[in-house]
Amino acid sequence: MNMRELVKALEERRAEVRRMGGDDKVAKQHARGKLTARERLASFFDDGLHFEIGMHGTQMGLAAGPDGKDRPPADAVVCAFGKVDGRMVCAAAYDFTVKGGSIGYTGEEKVTRMRQMALRGRWPMVWFIDSGGARIDPGSTHPDQISLFAGSGHLFREQVHMSGVVPQVAAMVGPGAAGTAYIPGLADFVPMVKEVGSMALGGPPLVKAMTGEDISEQDLGGTKVHTTKSGVGDAEYPNDLACIAAIKRYLSFFPSSCDDDPPALPVTDPLDRREESLLDLLPENPRRAYDMYKLIAAVVDHGEYFDLKPRWARSIITCLARMGGRSVGIVANQPMHLGGILDVDSADKAARFIQICDAFNIPLVFLQDVPGFMIGSKVEHDGIIRHGAKMLHVMAAATVPKVSVVVRKAYGAGYYVMCGRAYEPDLLIGWPTAEISVMGPEGMLGIAARKMFGDTPPPPELKQRIIDSIQQNIDVMKVAGWGLIDDVIDPRDTRRTIAWGLDLASKKQLERPHRKRGIIPV
Repeated sequence: MNMRELVKALEERRAEVRRMGGDDKVAKQHARGKLTARERLASFFDDGLHFEIGMHGTQMGLAAGPDGKDRPPADAVVCAFGKVDGRMVCAAAYDFTVKGGSIGYTGEEKVTRMRQMALRGRWPMVWFIDSGGARIDPGSTHPDQISLFAGSGHLFREQVHMSGVVPQVAAMVGPGAAGTAYIPGLADFVPMVKEVGSMALGGPPLVKAMTGEDISEQDLGGTKVHTTKSGVGDAEYPNDLACIAAIKRYLSFFPSSCDDDPPALPVTDPLDRREESLLDLLPENPRRAYDMYKLIAAVVDHGEYFDLKPRWARSIITCLARMGGRSVGIVANQPMHLGGILDVDSADKAARFIQICDAFNIPLVFLQDVPGFMIGSKVEHDGIIRHGAKMLHVMAAATVPKVSVVVRKAYGAGYYVMCGRAYEPDLLIGWPTAEISVMGPEGMLGIAARKMFGDTPPPPELKQRIIDSIQQNIDVMKVAGWGLIDDVIDPRDTRRTIAWGLDLASKKQLERPHRKRGIIPV
């Protein structure tokens, strides 16, 4: 064959691969409201342009069956790199139209190659997961293939090596069972297509076979489960395109790798803008709640923020935003849920977010209104000490610029983990309503009253006088008098003050003792 004939044959082969599992399988994919793997990548990359690697990969040798004809197109996964908002990104999209997107030997070789390219080039890695997990196909696979499992598992080790080096996103655009479920477990951001995405270590058939439990895919590990109960998923999105848009927005806050700073965007929102609405944000009664999202919207650029895990551990908010066009990570207590108290899940949520921001050079802003950590037998049995220590650990380890604003309460260890004075805030400020103390007046009274009055409750008037006396000693002006807070500010100046602090710390340098690694409580 001459070159023209060879090229023609090559194009015919490529066209066959692009047909994926065939017209019927593609139609079924669309009928489920899902894009195909190739459509997802075309929507993800700028102008749909990308370079595909391993297009001709398929099952080979014994895996191709007795007659050698079981050769799935692209071995059920499409791997490519291209530009997203002008920056290089590597991606792997599992193709559910081909063997249910299952992981085959060649397919995993392709994804391994893609991961290597991402790590070496220092580019983000994105997975679009629509997969039944490891390929178990006894009808066409030689029995010896089963024993090859002993050499598998390197994909997770390599993902750990990438952690904190390049951003990792695992989009659950379909099922992710068994092996593919650990990919989101190790990723930084896990968006899910509502009532379509799912993840579980064992799918419903395996659960039924091994435990006898009869359960649907969504009830077992669907989008509601993982965005409200387990916390593995970050958010639900209505369809593939909305999920892809969320990935692009998430990546826009991040550098391509830990070696770079996050990209700065043009902004027209003045950093010295005063926000009059903040004078009326807090109720006069300190026991009443308010919505911390209103404060966040008031101080960030154009009132826009990207919320992570908004439906899980709702007593704390973790979101990405910009100030002066530059990325910031915001950790804020939410009085609307459990009074903003920290529990097992909220400590985990905050700790993970702080780690991600610290890994990728994103400054942190803390908005404190925290009554402390939850107490009682249930949380003790759930390991509140261990989970709280996890948040303490990452807070103490973080070296990015940190600005802390005490809005109202800052009690006990809650004050510590929300970047209190001892945790190296580059600027620590408070509103006139701020209270910094080991606990609130009522808690102190409860301890003191037992010593003073035994089991007899104090008279109401005396009780109030004691509370008022304690209140005077936790007033923010007394803390400021000791020089333990940098300033007490007019709430309207919160945005400009945070901006001053971030600018001050933009070139900060911190030294830590030499060690192989810190040991985080888990």
